[in-house]
Amino acid sequence: MSINIVVEQIDARLDLRGTRCPINFVKTKLKLEEMEAGEILELWIDDGEPMGNVPRSIKEEGHRIIKAEKLADGSFRLLVRKSGEY
Repeated sequence: MSINIVVEQIDARLDLRGTRCPINFVKTKLKLEEMEAGEILELWIDDGEPMGNVPRSIKEEGHRIIKAEKLADGSFRLLVRKSGEY
């Protein structure tokens, strides 16, 4: 029996729970601009409007959401891979 373990390499973290739209996306965009192509941003956002808007805007910018999970407190944890060549 083999077990596959996936280790997520996190290059940057940003906790935006409690941050209102559109400030949460602006902060996300600025953080992604600081990062290198292919790096992964771990992002925490609230449910509701932020979860509706931020992922859509991230995708429109050309980045990829590689994981989204709902947490026990109702917020979401996203893993975002920065676009570009890597």
